[in-house]
Amino acid sequence: MKVLVVGSGGREHAICNAISQSPLCKKLCCAPGNAGIEAVAECWPIATDKVSEIATQAQAQNIDFVVIGPEVPLSLGLADELTALGIPSFGPSKAAAELESSKSFMKDLCTRAGVPTAAYKRFTEAEAARAYVHERGAPIVIKADGLAAGKGVTVARSVDEAIAAIDDAMIGQVFGASGAEIVIEECMEGEEVSFFALSDGKTVKFFTTAQDHKPVFDGDKGPNTGGMGAYSPAPIIDEAMKQRIMREIILPTDAEMKKIGRPFVGVYYAGLMMTKTGPRLIEYNARFGDPETEVMIPRLKTDLLALLFACSKGMLDGVDLEWHDTAAVGVIMAAQGYPGKYEKGTVIRNLDRAGQVEGAVVLHAGTKRNAAGEITANGGRVLCVTATAATIVEAQKRAYQAVDQIDWPQGFCRRDIGWRAIARR
Repeated sequence: MKVLVVGSGGREHAICNAISQSPLCKKLCCAPGNAGIEAVAECWPIATDKVSEIATQAQAQNIDFVVIGPEVPLSLGLADELTALGIPSFGPSKAAAELESSKSFMKDLCTRAGVPTAAYKRFTEAEAARAYVHERGAPIVIKADGLAAGKGVTVARSVDEAIAAIDDAMIGQVFGASGAEIVIEECMEGEEVSFFALSDGKTVKFFTTAQDHKPVFDGDKGPNTGGMGAYSPAPIIDEAMKQRIMREIILPTDAEMKKIGRPFVGVYYAGLMMTKTGPRLIEYNARFGDPETEVMIPRLKTDLLALLFACSKGMLDGVDLEWHDTAAVGVIMAAQGYPGKYEKGTVIRNLDRAGQVEGAVVLHAGTKRNAAGEITANGGRVLCVTATAATIVEAQKRAYQAVDQIDWPQGFCRRDIGWRAIARR
């Protein structure tokens, strides 16, 4: 079949690599793609928020199946537009994607479903929100209701910090319309983990787990980022805990989505806090995570294209999920200055040499070619260097061996990705 992947990051590069190897894939396209993806797919210069343009081009190019990577096109209804054209896709409808695009919707739904999550209150007026924070004290969590590119959450350690976050969102409008309503939550304590499950609207199946490293510097220091690396699977989730999370969190959510007439087709990405009393939901994302996908997909033995297509057709029950008996570690290489100001256009060399390290693959997250055909940085998070091996320890060693082959003076990375998993041994 002719397949289109929507997106331009490391997540989409990992997905494209896997789909390109499927015997079911006759031709692969990506919109808009990046300098790494172009090696395995025909890239279309269409931004991910141009959903009508993507759908029209997919129809014109006789695309048989679309995999939607990022949250923005999902929230804008790309899956719905494709359905209207008779093109199957992997990813929820606009109505179902509200599980991610509205924190208020998600919290209200999970409360009805009895899903364990943080106590919360919704606000549309800054004055009332400030009064609530003064009443409750800190630490406390302030969340913009809508999509904010992963930057709409503040874990405030003081009342002043919480008030500033409220004012930024509601008065300063730093998140635009996404911050017009906010959710204020209790601050949960514990270890965060990412839990993934697939749904075809009828059947739900556990996918796998991962943990990422959000702070920018070693030892989990510095400001939070979109993720400086990840590893999979997450040792904190054993078989018994997996079953508990499915029973207490994923399945009740799925049942409630069906009940309200918004059956979910795609991947449930549950951000969980493993507290002293058990797993509690932090938030849902309605798509694969980044950088988690970069360490999950290389471990997958099952044909990814067959799996996602079965999901879109309501046939997930007939697919067996198989995994290689490996662990994976992915190290993000970012531009100096990230997550603040950083320079674009710097040249990256020796990527081929990095890919020659046993078990390693270099996934492009924010790259483009310059006029001379050289690979250059085109974002904050630029590369994800992933390696698989029998253990997390060995995968970490291989990943950093590959990182050290890359010649990019203007880039940096954390040197301790995977430390939490290694510490649990």
